[in-house]
Amino acid sequence: MSAVSDRLPAFPWDKLEPYKKTAAAHPDGIVDLSVGTPVDPVPEPVQKALIAAADSPGYPTVWGTPELRDALTRWTERRLGARGVTHHHVLPVVGSKELVAWLPTQLGLGPGDQVAFPRLAYPTYEVGARLARADHVAYDDPTELDPTNLKLLWLNSPSNPTGRVLSKEELTQIVAWAREHGVLVLSDECYIELGWEADPVSVLHPDVNGGSYDGIVSVHSLSKRSNLAGYRAAFLAGDPAVLGPLLQIRKHGGMMTSAPTQAAVVAALGDDEHVRVQRERYAARRTALREALLGHGFRIEHSEASLYLWATRDESCWTTVAHLADRGILVAPGDFYGPAGEHFVRVALTATDERVQAAVTRLTS
Repeated sequence: MSAVSDRLPAFPWDKLEPYKKTAAAHPDGIVDLSVGTPVDPVPEPVQKALIAAADSPGYPTVWGTPELRDALTRWTERRLGARGVTHHHVLPVVGSKELVAWLPTQLGLGPGDQVAFPRLAYPTYEVGARLARADHVAYDDPTELDPTNLKLLWLNSPSNPTGRVLSKEELTQIVAWAREHGVLVLSDECYIELGWEADPVSVLHPDVNGGSYDGIVSVHSLSKRSNLAGYRAAFLAGDPAVLGPLLQIRKHGGMMTSAPTQAAVVAALGDDEHVRVQRERYAARRTALREALLGHGFRIEHSEASLYLWATRDESCWTTVAHLADRGILVAPGDFYGPAGEHFVRVALTATDERVQAAVTRLTS
């Protein structure tokens, strides 16, 4: 076991514990804006679907029920503009983090193979490469990478942590470059329904991929759009030549979404109203926190989408973390997402309205 754990970096969130204790000592309690975990209720139709499927004594299938696959294909076409999506173009997964961490291993990557991800990125991209013993590289522009040993290219738009959105033109150029060099593109689009100052586009859109899904797979999650982080509900959509072998591997590994969760996903993807309501909640919190941070001397970069504000006071991120912890506000230091984030903090919008207002009051008083 130690041989596997020794490949991994130190778990970054442990470093935040002293600052969490400081923030928790505030007389009015902590405002935790560090981890982007949903706090609002699971939509009622989704809860009802889960309950209705509670009596599920048999094993679920890895590929999911036909109803689930129908829901996935309909949603990708309706929401993402994809065309010609069949059941062979979709695959449910047990939350997106599991997929990100184990995908390089499931693809058979190893020493000498390279996995690439953005310079500022979700740490699990690197973890996945390390678990597979593959090499890894961070990029600013993926088309400037040496493609010789590059096997897996992670895109993330909208970005975690920065909220940056890749334009349709950028995505089109990247997909064409990757295909030219035989590089598999995995596009993490878990925040695609949370665009504020930009309208995020999927690699599944025909304007990006030319009507072909060859060499591209997108990753989608219901954790943020539907408050289903506790359900572990996500899925892949894209190239059947990639998803078919993954399905077989995941069958052998027993990597199956529970039957009640599958039913809940069908309900969630078939209902746009709860997404609209949740977007309005996040939009209001974003406006309040953004104005308060700007008034407190912060500068905000990107942040045109997703559930975070990428903010800086042009100092060490840990100095900023300490400054805010003294006011009872906990945020994530930018260097959790790569050395390029050393002067930034990530401020999550995932707190109740009451806690967000508490943070605003402390920043403006």
